[in-house]
Amino acid sequence: MGRHGGRFCGPGVPRGPRSNPCKAARGRELWRARTMRDPGAAPDCCGGFGNLDLRQADLCVMTRLLGYVDPSDARFVAAVLTIAFNPLFWNVVARWEHKTRKLSRAFGSPRLACYTLGGAILLLNLLRSHCFTQAMLSQPQMESLGGPTGYRLGLALLGVGSVFVLSSFLALGFTGTFLGDYFGILMEARVTRFPFSVLDNPMYWGSTAVYLGWALMHASPAGLLLTLVVAATYKLAILFEEPFTAEIYRQRGSQARKRS
Repeated sequence: MGRHGGRFCGPGVPRGPRSNPCKAARGRELWRARTMRDPGAAPDCCGGFGNLDLRQADLCVMTRLLGYVDPSDARFVAAVLTIAFNPLFWNVVARWEHKTRKLSRAFGSPRLACYTLGGAILLLNLLRSHCFTQAMLSQPQMESLGGPTGYRLGLALLGVGSVFVLSSFLALGFTGTFLGDYFGILMEARVTRFPFSVLDNPMYWGSTAVYLGWALMHASPAGLLLTLVVAATYKLAILFEEPFTAEIYRQRGSQARKRS
């Protein structure tokens, strides 16, 4: 429930030691009579304390949050498209390479082909971050998300997410990060040191934390909604990538056993 002009929206018993139940009851009756004469006089926030429904309250909060977001805005649409496109692009291209080896032949070596795909992914991620930021800046802020506490929380999430992303890159290396497995550049053993020792897929979830922190620092409901899109997209990417990568290493293990 929000506060408007120093009072709770909707009728209710006034707060404080001078509260008079009889006056409050008369006030509610007057409000009901006025509402029946003029439906437009009804409050816009969950019907007040006298008619409180928790499901209505939840809906009221959600409606209020979504009221700050215009999904038809061109910059918001561009952000959603770039968020959804990036994992689709690298999964389609990498699987095509694994099946045909055409990129490796075109660039003369699997490693050079992997570096080229990695560079393209980095550029696409920069474009995604730009579109994400522009979508946030083009839509209103929500005051209740702002303030020093919200900013500090967002900054902390951005810092933690950046640590996970950078440490994942250092642990995997360039080819390990950018789908070298699909190019036949396999790692000798599964990486288990930090951050993989505390979290599965730390690069994906670290990136999600960075976007969430960025949205909180800007007090942006649009940013929060786009962060949900990021998380859902990464979750789908994980569902497609993990079984395929596991099968690549299973096949290598089978071939090694046959040779021995």
